[in-house]
Amino acid sequence: MIDPQLVIDPHKYDAWNSLALKSAFVFWALGLLVVLGYIIKLSAVSGNKDKYDFINRNEIRALWIATIGFIIGACFFVNANVVELTTLWVFVRIFTTAMMGILVAMIIQNLLKFYYPFFIEKRLKVLRYKPRVSPKTGKPMKLLSEEEEDSHLDEGMIAEENVFSVDYDVWLDEETGYKQVEKYSGHLHAIQCPECNYQTFKVTREEIIKAPSFTEEGELMKHYLCSYCSYKARKTVTLKQQIKVEESSPAATA
Repeated sequence: MIDPQLVIDPHKYDAWNSLALKSAFVFWALGLLVVLGYIIKLSAVSGNKDKYDFINRNEIRALWIATIGFIIGACFFVNANVVELTTLWVFVRIFTTAMMGILVAMIIQNLLKFYYPFFIEKRLKVLRYKPRVSPKTGKPMKLLSEEEEDSHLDEGMIAEENVFSVDYDVWLDEETGYKQVEKYSGHLHAIQCPECNYQTFKVTREEIIKAPSFTEEGELMKHYLCSYCSYKARKTVTLKQQIKVEESSPAATA
């Protein structure tokens, strides 16, 4: 005769299993809502520059938050089929679930940090250099070269570009003279590391070796560091000569 105490009641933990399954769906739904919310907000952003800034500020963070929701949901889901619980079994389940969740989170975090920037950088470049349309004529404007754009920037803007802290793009409607100046951070994105080939090579420090003058170019030393393999490098960059701005006399403007 079978001892009734040894028989496992399959419905004993139905309340927990139901709660765990519902929690899994809730966290999956939250993760999906984060992704959908991001897509909707992005679609509502008008203008290539605004889209560029929105993607650059929010996309990786939104994907990471959604990932956390999906992982937590998965942790609840794999624990929604409990038929027996003992102190040891609870410890083993909690430990195994936590370790697997952390492992998956670390893998995805590394993908977002070291691999995904290759993908996002291509999209940002398309947005940055996609021809702007003049509101005056409705025709595409011309993106000026580094030499051409200086006459459309003030001294402060040129100084920012000279030390590579900021990069300006100037779009010009040659028919009407209308111009559109867009500002980009010079240190915003890492480049591909020559050692590990991940896009994690970034400027950490700059020092002016020789200041530019009105007659001579200067030199800037840029120090790079890879956040993945810690590879270091230095690069010397030429700074443009200072530009003299001629002030008109009161008599000339009278």
